Amino acid sequence: MSTSNRLIKEFRDLKKENELNFKLYPEENNLHRWSGVLKGPMGTSYQTGQFKIKCKIPISYPISPPEIYFQSKIFHPNIHLSTGEICLDILKSHWTPAWSLSLACQALIVLLANPEPSSPLNCDAGNLLRNDDFRGFSSLSNRNF
Repeated sequence: MSTSNRLIKEFRDLKKENELNFKLYPEENNLHRWSGVLKGPMGTSYQTGQFKIKCKIPISYPISPPEIYFQSKIFHPNIHLSTGEICLDILKSHWTPAWSLSLACQALIVLLANPEPSSPLNCDAGNLLRNDDFRGFSSLSNRNF
């Protein structure tokens, strides 16, 4: 299946799913650029937030992973505050063609709920969590930057 056919299929599947935790759609006239919005997971300091993401899909997709980054500023140890780059193994070395853009978005929501402070892109956020300063982390993670 070609990259374009796969992306068309994924978009059709997304429209059928009616997923409530995120919205994801291709940009007009470009199947290789997608935009989306993730809802913050319940029970976290992100629960009231909605976070914009961008996806760049390579020609070699689904063999190669999409490049996904946050457009919204977010204070999280595994998300770079300035660039929105995401440190998540399934978007890098552990990607498999069995994954889809929908599953990648679901993984991002899980990441928001379960930060991994031992390999931070945002050292300040990682340090707060490593030092068990959940109050400090929560006060910064629910702010708009």
